[in-house]
Amino acid sequence: MNLVKHWVLLVLVAAIGGCASGGDAAFATAQSLLWHGKGIDEAKLDPNFRYLRLTIGGRVVLLALGYLDSHSHGTIEVWYSAEREVVRLQNGRLVGAVGLPTEWRNVVLPDLPDWEKLAGSTTAVQWSRVRDVMPGYRYGLHDRLSVAVIPAPWNSALQALDPNELTWFEERLADDAGSKTMLPVARYAVHFAGGPGVVVYGEQCLSPQTCFTWQRWPAGK
Repeated sequence: MNLVKHWVLLVLVAAIGGCASGGDAAFATAQSLLWHGKGIDEAKLDPNFRYLRLTIGGRVVLLALGYLDSHSHGTIEVWYSAEREVVRLQNGRLVGAVGLPTEWRNVVLPDLPDWEKLAGSTTAVQWSRVRDVMPGYRYGLHDRLSVAVIPAPWNSALQALDPNELTWFEERLADDAGSKTMLPVARYAVHFAGGPGVVVYGEQCLSPQTCFTWQRWPAGK
């Protein structure tokens, strides 16, 4: 068991105590650790946790890393908020989101492209994604995606970092994608520091009406 997961479980066990509902106690604990609103940017955060700063629907929400799932295509990070929002990321790609107006469940990325290879490509690279979407019970939606390097945008929600020091990517559904609902483009900002790229910021839409941004927080950590 990794150190982060072990530490979180210790906190949750201590909080649950004699409570009948472990799930409710876990999120009650999260409420004591996390904040939402403008005060997030000035909050003194517990260094034992890793965080995401998420903006959605005019709200600013802080998510903490709950645990890491091993996977053959890269470790999956599971982040949760005090308001029962859960986001799963794999190499900076969304592989799950629940507790939001639109939810993506059971997301499969069979041919996840490497960020370093993408950065070195002079043309757009296509790959595929499969996802289940709620509400509406839409299962097995296949997306054909096209991703390419772009200049640093002027209109991102990136905080406290120089966008020109990051490598930016734009990802969109290909014109012939089989998805019944076209999604707005996604954008990613990747930091390369002599090793595998780390996605530090992302913009993602779960539907045309449900979009959010996320950033590893505090900035630069």
